[in-house]
Amino acid sequence: MLMKLLLSPVMGPINGVVWIAEKIQERTNTEFDDQENLHKKLLNLQLSFDLGEIGEEEFEEQEEEILLQIQALEEERASLEEEEDKTPVLSH
Repeated sequence: MLMKLLLSPVMGPINGVVWIAEKIQERTNTEFDDQENLHKKLLNLQLSFDLGEIGEEEFEEQEEEILLQIQALEEERASLEEEEDKTPVLSH
């Protein structure tokens, strides 16, 4: 307890950076999973169309919807990267 209290001025910022890194990693994993799931959905849709399970009109509607979702994820990722680039880095 005493060591934790004495080390808190040093460990506090380090723990904060670790926490932020963990949150970024969680968000990245979630976005990757979302995008991977959309690509799988698109492949399944293509397979259903190729096997004649769905018509061309239905295929095109669903394909457009999935592609728009993928595009939205990519735009969100790009805007987050731009924000990170604009964030000033504190140096000592």
